[in-house]
Amino acid sequence: MAHYYPPKAFHFKVEVLGLPANDNDVRFAEAGGLSVQKYPTRAKYPELVLKRGLLVGSAVFDWIRQSIQELRIEPKNVDVKLLNDEHQPLMTWHLVNAYPTKWSVADLNASANSVAVETLQLYYQYFTVDATAVPRA
Repeated sequence: MAHYYPPKAFHFKVEVLGLPANDNDVRFAEAGGLSVQKYPTRAKYPELVLKRGLLVGSAVFDWIRQSIQELRIEPKNVDVKLLNDEHQPLMTWHLVNAYPTKWSVADLNASANSVAVETLQLYYQYFTVDATAVPRA
């Protein structure tokens, strides 16, 4: 019987459905906030927080700007996919009706040797999980 090893948390991608496909726009360094807490009347979902190196010419950034600066909020579904060694999804979190609520860039510092990092925060109504590719014990 083969041994099961937990998947690597660093191999993932985030797709904003309905935006033009771009390999750079799916690459994030961090994705946090995938949790749900059940209360007596309803479930509560925290906002999704994404971090990546600042990307110029990004369809995701254009969507953020449109939502936050122009107040033209167009909710979109978002997929967060944990990938296997062959770059195929092991688990997919489908976020429903997400839209940007905050964007920031990390402090710029001439004495530091670091990448400019942007942070995107998304509200979403709820998520579902597709875990069909995860092996069962």
